[in-house]
Amino acid sequence: QLKVVAINENLDLVHQNHVLFDSELPEFRTQGGVHVQADKLTVTSPVLMWVKALDLILDKMKDAGFDFSSVRALSGSGQQHGSVYWKKGAGQVLKQLDPGRPLGNVLWMDSSTSEQCSSLESAVGGAQNLTNITGSRAYERFTGNQIAKIQQSNPEKYSETERISLVSSFGASLFRGDYAAVDYSDGSGMNLMDIFSKKWAQPCLEATAPHLEAKLGAPLVSTAVLGEVSSYYVTRYGFSPDCKVVAFTGDNPGSLAGMRLREGDIAVSLGTSDTVFLWIKEPRPTIEGHVFCNPVDSDSYMALICYKNGSFTRERIRNERAGGSWDTFSRALNATPVGNDGNLGIYFDTLEITPSAVGVYRVNEQDQTVEGFPGEVEIRALVEGQFLAKRVHAEKLGYKIMPGTQILATGGASSNTDILQVLSDVFNAPVYTIDVANSACLGCAYRAAHGLVAGRGVPFSEVVCNAPEPKLAVKPTLGASKVGLIRFLKKSGRVSLQLVSVQGW
Repeated sequence: QLKVVAINENLDLVHQNHVLFDSELPEFRTQGGVHVQADKLTVTSPVLMWVKALDLILDKMKDAGFDFSSVRALSGSGQQHGSVYWKKGAGQVLKQLDPGRPLGNVLWMDSSTSEQCSSLESAVGGAQNLTNITGSRAYERFTGNQIAKIQQSNPEKYSETERISLVSSFGASLFRGDYAAVDYSDGSGMNLMDIFSKKWAQPCLEATAPHLEAKLGAPLVSTAVLGEVSSYYVTRYGFSPDCKVVAFTGDNPGSLAGMRLREGDIAVSLGTSDTVFLWIKEPRPTIEGHVFCNPVDSDSYMALICYKNGSFTRERIRNERAGGSWDTFSRALNATPVGNDGNLGIYFDTLEITPSAVGVYRVNEQDQTVEGFPGEVEIRALVEGQFLAKRVHAEKLGYKIMPGTQILATGGASSNTDILQVLSDVFNAPVYTIDVANSACLGCAYRAAHGLVAGRGVPFSEVVCNAPEPKLAVKPTLGASKVGLIRFLKKSGRVSLQLVSVQGW
């Protein structure tokens, strides 16, 4: 879907709307907004559908009486790692923004580029070297590897490409009426950018495709005003000609802004997949997890770690050990001690991302492998194991718990206070819940407001200081900081668990 939110100078939400691709634009015959190609690996989305969705959502706003002339700045976000290919001559069409001439280009979101990933890692000296430069090892869905595949499989189409945008900079280009620069926070999810210099990494460009820098454009920017909105929108919808377009970013960086993370904070989304967002000052890139440039602070970084085995795994253990009842599940957590008397478990029902492993692994208090635990012990082993893994991987990336650290919890499981208590105990920090619907979209509204004053050195935190505060859910259990910390290691294709005794996490 395409979503819009508008906020006023007090950060109050004054308008929101959306367009559902499948049902409101049925002529494109998408499922979930995409087309799955015959190889089952390549997924595309018709860009003309996005252009029509933008027309449709702006018309909806106009019909609702929204006053476009009052908009001082706008920004946006798009699915990270997607890319749009502009044909030669498209730049001139874009400057004219003739709504009768669609931009029929292709968004790639595929997982069919393993060969290109291996080639890129080899070209720069291995996976860790690539991670040291770009913040991530080579991933099939990352834009650089998609570009390499297109250039290799269809060199004529590549040569006809005038510009390559990310989904985010594509959206900004539509509003600007000109090619928009790539935001460096979104750009750091391409395997092409040096996250420390915030410039394109020449070894990666050379290993990907010829003449790539010219097609990507420069420079990379973030929370910066790209210029004024195109005259097309002034005439058609009544935007002020002084309305600023602030660089668009990816959905993950947009969510960090929407949740208003600060240095030392951590956000944990507890959904189908569990996702951890971190604000880091001194990152240590590893081949597990990702380090991106921070979307609201040019001197900081954000890290992201995604785990496939989230709510579905919790639901499986709930069904097997708590009779399908979350109340029984919670009582089991309350009936077992912090640290679970040394009984530890890892539950990867599906192949995990971090680390790449599958299976269920349990050890008892004597570090002996066991086939199962009693019901209450199993439930705590699952929840503690999930959160301990998040802490271990976060610290490997350079995250440090600081005085005043807050954990912001979102997603379905964040409504369960007993699960949040385990999260609080593992990180030895208070957990807050935030009621932020459409956090990426809201974050870009905040970024639009910040863009108006960022050039004067006003920090993002000052711009959003009046936004609704998160609600305190739980504080760490007294003495939890003295419980041992689990380390997860992958050896010979298996995951082993090692208990390390530490004091004062």
